[in-house]
Amino acid sequence: MTKASREPELADSENPDKTALNLTSNSNKTKPLPERGTWSTKLDFILSVVGLAIGLGNVWRFPYLCYKNGGGAFLIPYFLTLVLAGIPMFFMELALGQMLTVGGLGVFKIAPLFKGIGYAAAVMSCWMNVYYIVILAWAIFYFFMSMRSELPWGSCNNYWNTRNCVNPYDRGSLLCWNKYIIQHHRYVKICSVNDVNMTITELTDPVKEFWERRALQISEGVEYVGNIRWELAGTLLLVWILCYFCIWKGVKWTGKVVYFTSLFPYVLLTILLIRGITLPGAMEGIRFYISPNLSKLKESEVWIDAVTQIFFSYGLGLGTLVALGSYNKFTNNVYKDALIVCSVNSSTSMFAGFVIFSVVGFMAHEQQKPVAEVAASGPGLAFLAYPSAVLQLPGAPLWSCLFFFMLLLIGLDSQFCTMEGFITAMVDEWPQLLRRRKELFIAIVCVLSYIIGLSCISQGGMYVFQILDSYAVSGFCLLFLIFFECISISWAFGVNRFYDAIRDMIGYYPLMWWKLCWTITTPMICVGVFIFNLVQWTPVKYLDYEYPWWSHVLGWMTALSSMLCIPGYMIYAWMTTPGDSSTSELRNKHTIFGKVTGESIYNMFKSEEALVDENDVLLYPPRLIKTKILNNPFSVIISRIIVQKSAEVKDSSKTKAAVVK
Repeated sequence: MTKASREPELADSENPDKTALNLTSNSNKTKPLPERGTWSTKLDFILSVVGLAIGLGNVWRFPYLCYKNGGGAFLIPYFLTLVLAGIPMFFMELALGQMLTVGGLGVFKIAPLFKGIGYAAAVMSCWMNVYYIVILAWAIFYFFMSMRSELPWGSCNNYWNTRNCVNPYDRGSLLCWNKYIIQHHRYVKICSVNDVNMTITELTDPVKEFWERRALQISEGVEYVGNIRWELAGTLLLVWILCYFCIWKGVKWTGKVVYFTSLFPYVLLTILLIRGITLPGAMEGIRFYISPNLSKLKESEVWIDAVTQIFFSYGLGLGTLVALGSYNKFTNNVYKDALIVCSVNSSTSMFAGFVIFSVVGFMAHEQQKPVAEVAASGPGLAFLAYPSAVLQLPGAPLWSCLFFFMLLLIGLDSQFCTMEGFITAMVDEWPQLLRRRKELFIAIVCVLSYIIGLSCISQGGMYVFQILDSYAVSGFCLLFLIFFECISISWAFGVNRFYDAIRDMIGYYPLMWWKLCWTITTPMICVGVFIFNLVQWTPVKYLDYEYPWWSHVLGWMTALSSMLCIPGYMIYAWMTTPGDSSTSELRNKHTIFGKVTGESIYNMFKSEEALVDENDVLLYPPRLIKTKILNNPFSVIISRIIVQKSAEVKDSSKTKAAVVK
């Protein structure tokens, strides 16, 4: 049996006669499309999904959230949300892609009214690609700046430092005293720095000055764009080049790249952990990280943080998991794969917490401050707290290089896997136009994304970055998208049909628990947290800077650019689809809506006059092509099952013949 007959393409939507059947008549002389590709091995798929799921959020967000929200007590809402929503959606997206062998746009042909979800995911992926890669550009910049004998943020003797700069580790030697301020009716601590008296709050940190005055050269606000930071433009270009060459040859090439980008960060994390736990104060930091504070569970913010952390760290809602799953074999046990990856992801988050808080505890010990005052999250951890901590380590440049190289690798595979999800969705939707030109299309996407990303590395780029973070790729956008995705499969398509399809793929029905989650708990969690996010929403700020009103309008426009795709496409589909109730009833007569299994479909088609290929493998009855295949939401499943069952029949016949002989 030919490979083309084994893997029919739903994506060839521009040619209806080939859409679900992947059959070409002898008279068709057009050049066939390049193969879509599959994973070379199962491990390629596993590592790619691990690389996607394990990103910067595991290292710089989860440990801080765990400490901030009650330490070990945070694991209660975290694992509850994981079981009720995270793992079910992760499993659903992987299974959906494997079932239909198509990207994030084509899968919604099983629920056509919800195809706007695919477009929303594509738009949000574009914003994510522009936003996320800027962090990697900063990491590379710090990596290169660390390749010297002394770290440049270790002293206040550089041209970018101000006279208020004092190293936190040297502040104990300053001459300070308390002075009573009459107008404020309180005492203020005054210190003498460079023969100038100033309050303790006026002192600045060389690490912070390097970040703001050297790396970012940050302007006064978003209205002051300033010049492009050409050093960062160069590092951003380097990351985009790396990203391009990681995916340009398709999943077979990507599957080999992830062996390094997914596994080597664990080596670096282990090295950093071993060094961290040997430092003074490390155990105090770890104790703050894991000590449970059950009173925190009464706060709604704790539960909201758990939901948003899981949805972001697992890469849900962007169509990427659908795309990665679509390159699997139809009979791959996607259920087991989903459980394995989810276990690895959450374990990595907790492991990274020990790495980070061992160093944070050491930093608090050296500065003689409580851990609460030095703990940080996000860019504050990566580019302020950790660079400050390594200053006190012997061989500081080496540890700095290792840390930022780890950040680069952890973020890089998440970046190019998200890119792969977007590219797969586009190429599968318009295969005739894009599949032969896939490498060129990827290059165009990278160039355009790079140009847009330059807005985030100008002198006012940090303010633009914060707008994208708070609006375009925010939690409420993702929750909105995931809610409709879950509803479209569990209610519109039908959770029982989906379960039957999963049974045909893996050979058995999964636990009934996932049905409950898909139909009830996951949508309820999405709606509840979405409402809480809107009610508790406050305008974004960067430190003490308040954005002008027009920047918030721009931010909401970026958020709505993805969210409005869903209701917008529903309206478009309703307005443009011809027919009335009578034609709808007629169409239903020609559509299979009952329980669909491999055996039932195969027996139905075997009873008709069938086509046979050159290997005597059963194909499709020509009389039933339009009525029972093209109009059927199970078109690709049917086409794959028919060929699979035909192959089984043929192999069985050959086996029996061999036994007789």
